[in-house]
Amino acid sequence: MREELLRGAATARELSERVSIGEKDVAGHLEHLERSLRARGERLIIEPASCIACGYAFVRRARLTRPGSCPDCGSTRIDPPAFRIEAA
Repeated sequence: MREELLRGAATARELSERVSIGEKDVAGHLEHLERSLRARGERLIIEPASCIACGYAFVRRARLTRPGSCPDCGSTRIDPPAFRIEAA
């Protein structure tokens, strides 16, 4: 998974397809990867999810999964978060 994220930003769905794991399992792997990256002097960058309808950005969201709905407008049309690796 680290190699895939070094190639560029990817969503959980894209990562699950590339490394042949379930989309729901990606968040757990990313949490572990985040800890491992710190030891290497790298860090996991999270590009936050955003609402397609109103543009609300989920910048303070701690969970790595896609939100169910927008707290501002209630829309369920949410762009999922994307992840990438950056050297610290």
